[in-house]
Amino acid sequence: MSVIFASYLSSPIGEIEITANENAIESIGFLEHPKSNSTCQENEISKIAQQQLLEYIENKRTTFDLPLAFLGSDFQNKVWQQLQTIPFGKTMSYLQFAIDLGNEKCIRAAASANGKNPFAIVVPCHRVIGKNGALTGYAGGLWRKQWLLEHEGAFSKQNILFAESNTR
Repeated sequence: MSVIFASYLSSPIGEIEITANENAIESIGFLEHPKSNSTCQENEISKIAQQQLLEYIENKRTTFDLPLAFLGSDFQNKVWQQLQTIPFGKTMSYLQFAIDLGNEKCIRAAASANGKNPFAIVVPCHRVIGKNGALTGYAGGLWRKQWLLEHEGAFSKQNILFAESNTR
């Protein structure tokens, strides 16, 4: 059993938790309830991820260079790898994403794998939107997806559509 290390980052879209093993990042996700006085053991990998995410938030970074432990099914891993090809500041529809994966009929499976992405922000699932431009399906909440896309210059508040109501 390997040791899990963790680093935390406060951001405009909430506290971000980064977990890592000795060799790679295992997850990056949002905490709905920040860990108060958390005593976590960081390692060099989790600290590097924390620094790169901070640089992203401060508009000093558009890409990430981190070792990621892809622990999903073969199809999920294929989806997560494909997500990394969507450039900073660009978006893609779920349909186009499925076509790029090689089969437009896999749209629901691709959307499901997208929703299970364990590496928020770094594997940019937030860049996949509805065919009509609607912000749909983001595990971290649509308000975070909106913030990320505005941060990257992919959208402005004037042209964002919501498929469901924004609860924040």
